[in-house]
Amino acid sequence: MKKTKKRALTALLLAAALLLAACGSAASAPKEEKHTVSSETLYVKKVENLPEDFILGMDVSSVLAEERSGVRYYDFDGTEKDLFAILAENGINMIRVRVWNDPYDSSGRGYGGGNNDIDAAVEIGRRATANGMKLLVDFHYSDFWADPGKQFAPKAWEGMEIEEKTEAAYTFTKQSLEKLREAGVDVGMVQVGNETNGALAGEKTWFNIQYIMGAGAKAVREVYPEALVAVHFANPENAESYASYAKKLDYYALDYDVFASSYYPYWHGTLENLAAVLGGIAEQYGKKVMVMETSYAFTPDDSDFSGNTISDGSAVVKNYPYTVQGQANSVRDVIETVNSIGGIGVVYWEGAWITVGTSSWEENHEKWERDGSGWASSYAAAYDPNDAGKYYGGSAVDNQAFFDAQGRAIESLKLFSLVRTGNEVPLSTDAVEDARVRLDLSADVALPDTVEAVMTDGSRQEIPVVWQLDEAKIAEMKSAAGVYEIPGEAAGRAVRCFVTMAELNFLQNGGFEDGTLDPWVITDRGGADELGIENKALNSLDGDCNLHFWGAKSGSIDFDAEQTVSNLSSGTYKFRVSIQGGDAGDAEVYAYVKLDGEVIATAPLAITWYNNWSTAEIRDIAYAEGQTLTVGVRVKCAGEGSGAWGMIDEACLNAQR
Repeated sequence: MKKTKKRALTALLLAAALLLAACGSAASAPKEEKHTVSSETLYVKKVENLPEDFILGMDVSSVLAEERSGVRYYDFDGTEKDLFAILAENGINMIRVRVWNDPYDSSGRGYGGGNNDIDAAVEIGRRATANGMKLLVDFHYSDFWADPGKQFAPKAWEGMEIEEKTEAAYTFTKQSLEKLREAGVDVGMVQVGNETNGALAGEKTWFNIQYIMGAGAKAVREVYPEALVAVHFANPENAESYASYAKKLDYYALDYDVFASSYYPYWHGTLENLAAVLGGIAEQYGKKVMVMETSYAFTPDDSDFSGNTISDGSAVVKNYPYTVQGQANSVRDVIETVNSIGGIGVVYWEGAWITVGTSSWEENHEKWERDGSGWASSYAAAYDPNDAGKYYGGSAVDNQAFFDAQGRAIESLKLFSLVRTGNEVPLSTDAVEDARVRLDLSADVALPDTVEAVMTDGSRQEIPVVWQLDEAKIAEMKSAAGVYEIPGEAAGRAVRCFVTMAELNFLQNGGFEDGTLDPWVITDRGGADELGIENKALNSLDGDCNLHFWGAKSGSIDFDAEQTVSNLSSGTYKFRVSIQGGDAGDAEVYAYVKLDGEVIATAPLAITWYNNWSTAEIRDIAYAEGQTLTVGVRVKCAGEGSGAWGMIDEACLNAQR
């Protein structure tokens, strides 16, 4: 008994000594200074009540391939640094990385997009952890890109029944996470699928999808029990679809923590809608919500000789100017929106995926193929022949990064730190918006006296403008219908006015802008799934609305859309109409004109692919007062794949000069 007490006392004294030594060591060690971020030019309004643990993430999945291609990263002063150190210093606290099962062909050549297998994720995870950031693991359960348009099963899973595929998903997820754990990677969240809008790993029913998701979630709970399990979807503008996804996951009692959404302002609707959709899911199902992907362009220009998804010519909604400040304002507003509904974070997508060279396409192409630093290599054709196999190339988002073409950090990167404190520098003009006017050919040419300036805080002001417009140009504009570009200057900046010179349209609601079909008459012979007005500017030739059609079954697209015109004067007229769409298959599509019920003229139209508008014009329509004049469009498509679809817009009946 005495020996036991003596040993206990000795152990107690030793523990006390060690504790004092540890305290002394800690006291004598220099305190790590927190990196402070400031900016003399970037305006950032503070996001109020932003939690300390709010996720400000960055997907940099391409970084290893970029570095293999010779890319180096520099801070704002031009000092070369490790990318992960730069991101951590500027407020990023979580790094996201995609994981593909086997992104290589049979000869071991990478598909591109970073060649992101689990080994790449381990290396990225090590570097993130070393810089104090958690890792967010994004399992695509595919060998290459998985998104709403494609969810291919990995090669090794082809032909598996759902039971076998479920076991394969569990094993792959668990073994991958174990590799991360053995490497000491601090994993904070794991996605079980990427933008899984009704499909995953080749499965297209929720009964099967939930098995794969559940297998992934089970592996996460076993290997990283403290990590959050996330599901991820795209297109929040389709609120009913999101409600359906959440309801199905609840019905199947899927074990997950976070309902995450992509939100790209170009395509995905308003921030108000995003808040309503995610907020509703959080409230109804008690799940955490976040934006898993977002981005915005800081310039419209391409830097790697491979086209970008977003540029000045893109048919998208431009919510903010394509400037450094515009990029910062866009991301800041997404952060505020997510925080306002109690969301847990926002992740920026591929903020370091810049050009691998500025000399030539040929030089870059060699690197994309060799290192996987482009979005896809030609070798991806073996797995994805219809997309990557045709359109392989470089980065499509180099103008949406937080680094310029030389790898130097741009000022907008600071926003991830400054949203917590605010940085309200004096306001200045950030960009000047181009003007757009529509004039009748018979009217005087009068351009606006002011244009809209976008200020650094995102507000807008009208400022004076001077146009370079002379009599010769006016005469040219009045001579023919068309769109004319007039240069000008406002606040010392170049600005343009796009003037549409048009003829008087004798059709009512020719652009469907009334939001109704009236007075158009639709004769639906095929039983289309959708045939009516669509209010979506991105899908319209002009304005906000179009006549939209879609049918999933073969032959379901078979209709006429026509309008009869009254009170015309005798004379010669012309009829013009446009259409776009896809998946038409064997098709019969044309514009037509009837007089007194008889077709007197037709003109062919073509349905090809999205945003490739086909326009037909029928001229020399001789009309005598008292006749009945009808114009229309005939659309008949056998359809292929997922069904024929398209939009009709800008129907015009004009007097022929």
